[in-house]
Amino acid sequence: MARRVVVALLGPVAWAPPGIDPVAWRAALAEDVVDLLATLQEVETAIAATPQDRSLAEAVVWPGMAVHEVPEATGTAVLAALTGYDQAAVVAADAPDLPGLTVGKLLRPLTTRPVAVAPAEGPGPGLLGVASRLPVPGWLPEVDLDVALPADVRRAAPQPGDVAVTAAWRRMRGPADLATLDPAVEGWEATRALLSGHR
Repeated sequence: MARRVVVALLGPVAWAPPGIDPVAWRAALAEDVVDLLATLQEVETAIAATPQDRSLAEAVVWPGMAVHEVPEATGTAVLAALTGYDQAAVVAADAPDLPGLTVGKLLRPLTTRPVAVAPAEGPGPGLLGVASRLPVPGWLPEVDLDVALPADVRRAAPQPGDVAVTAAWRRMRGPADLATLDPAVEGWEATRALLSGHR
């Protein structure tokens, strides 16, 4: 059975709701994503962070969960830092209500294709995550989850079909994303508490 890992990448968070401390907001988003990953079955889970974000990673990590230091907060840097795995997925740590099923869909195509990407919902660029067989194919371009598009990754592949595009999900990057959070859906406890003024 393939050894798989899913990594939450602590990238920059450029927006916070009015009146909420951006540092607390970023920490709440990351905590919720890490909490979700910790519930996943049949995969190992980890956090990736640049040296300056190491303290945030230590604040939200679960016992036994690895923290990988990377030189830059990109999906490619994380994939390059992973050893001992057959498959890996990197997801942005600003999607607090991310369903486990969406993460599973990002990994599933790797049985037949070398790379998969999940778009970020919304009008702008960016990906929710990237997954790859390891070692990473030499043709995989730099994947910055904040600006990359599925088309960019597909263009770099020997065949466009080498890159699967899986289900999209929203990241908290503006007021429109915030409005889509559903209070009836379980999870995203840290973000929920911060928005309700209890944190």
